[in-house]
Amino acid sequence: MSLLLVLMFVSVEPEVQYSIDEVMDDPTAYEGELHVRGEVSIGSLETDNFSFSISGVKHVLHVDYSSTVIPDGFDEGNMIAIKGDLLIIDGLWVIEAHEIQTGCPSKYEASQ
Repeated sequence: MSLLLVLMFVSVEPEVQYSIDEVMDDPTAYEGELHVRGEVSIGSLETDNFSFSISGVKHVLHVDYSSTVIPDGFDEGNMIAIKGDLLIIDGLWVIEAHEIQTGCPSKYEASQ
């Protein structure tokens, strides 16, 4: 019974979602598993290479989505969130995506 009480009071730490600029200001500090958000860069989607880029205000991060699928609602210019591993590939910082999340567009539209 006491184990059950302990489990009831154990809280799961919320997963922190970082911006592209936070991560790319010091990528070595974020190397490994990461949850990041950014805008899909216009013209960056390459379906042959399973890649695209996401942008912050001053930085860009390359995304390898070969281990996941692009969800409905994905579009260049839209804000997305990615869970994956941040690592260096061929001298570039890349996030190998395990999950890509898009927001619900109606959630961001102003009511008229």
